[in-house]
Amino acid sequence: MAIAPPAPELARVASGVRIPVISQHVDPIEPGSSTGFVPVAALAPAGARGSLVNHSEHPLRPPAIRTVVRQLADARLAAVVCARDAGVAGRLARLRPPYLAVEPPELIGGRRSVSTARPEVVASTVATVRAAAPGTRVLCGAGVHDRRDVRRAIELGSAGVLVASAVARAARPRAAIEELLAGF
Repeated sequence: MAIAPPAPELARVASGVRIPVISQHVDPIEPGSSTGFVPVAALAPAGARGSLVNHSEHPLRPPAIRTVVRQLADARLAAVVCARDAGVAGRLARLRPPYLAVEPPELIGGRRSVSTARPEVVASTVATVRAAAPGTRVLCGAGVHDRRDVRRAIELGSAGVLVASAVARAARPRAAIEELLAGF
């Protein structure tokens, strides 16, 4: 389990929790003249242990993804690379990130989970990534709301899930997290 707060909150959240904290985004730049960007070098001092990369809400071009994954690895930080489908996941798996998450954009923030609405996407992503990069752990996200969604994702071969709106929009976020964890 990890939490991914907005970049300005990384240090505050990382100092107040016992679980790993990752950045929601990182930019493929070197420190220096980088106003408005988040360089990899800023993550560890803020207490982050890695970053999401290429989330559908903040996509990057392939050369930028390669650069960021390499920079994170060089800094001994985890990359959670996001892909919209199994085809993109297969191409990104060649970068051998520690984690690769499949999240169909049309299901993000919705009420239907990818693991139940489009299980073939999860299963084909798991197979594709395992063939290209056996050490990369596959996660799935998009519409994951409860323990049933989590259990189905695990049954399909996913190592875990990415969740945002089910917790962020919940009237009782702690209860929402406990419900999701019951799926493991």
